[in-house]
Amino acid sequence: MIVAKRKPFEEIKDMLKGYKKVLTVGCGTCVAVCLAGGEKEVDVLNAELDMAMKLDGTPVDLGATTLERQCDREYLAALDERVKDCDAILSMACGAGIQFLAERYPEKPVFPAVDTTFIGVNQDVGWYEERCRSCSSCVLGLTGGVCPVTMCAKGLFNGPCGGTNKGKCEVSKEQPCAWQMIYERLKKQDRLDCIL
Repeated sequence: MIVAKRKPFEEIKDMLKGYKKVLTVGCGTCVAVCLAGGEKEVDVLNAELDMAMKLDGTPVDLGATTLERQCDREYLAALDERVKDCDAILSMACGAGIQFLAERYPEKPVFPAVDTTFIGVNQDVGWYEERCRSCSSCVLGLTGGVCPVTMCAKGLFNGPCGGTNKGKCEVSKEQPCAWQMIYERLKKQDRLDCIL
């Protein structure tokens, strides 16, 4: 899942200066799950923007909608009519969704309301852990499903550094050594030849 976080409010507000009619577009998948850009977050952000802009004496007409996915062209057509009437689009999707909106509506400025942080997994409520950096050189098949790029603090591809101690990372004693995890996993699978 792609994990994102909302940009600082003042940064979002500054991007919208000078625009009179803005459509805020949420995304119903990854960013909705991590509570950064779904339907509820669109409504909350618009309420905050509405109040702040009125207090500043620069009210903005804010529209709101949430698509099933912004990273899938088939869902973007639903915006065509609404986008015609706006000056700018504020997207609460990941970077891929924002780029798709900008590509479909090149005459409209599309501003990001969130920062895409990483591809990760949901460990618990509000706790997301990075598991993939989209490095385009996936070695999970050789490393027992443990990613040395994201799980090793140094991103080492060639084995553990000299600082590992009792299975813990030298950078953070709380973090297990990725290469120790790889070794243990492959040992259980009788596949140590993958890394030796």
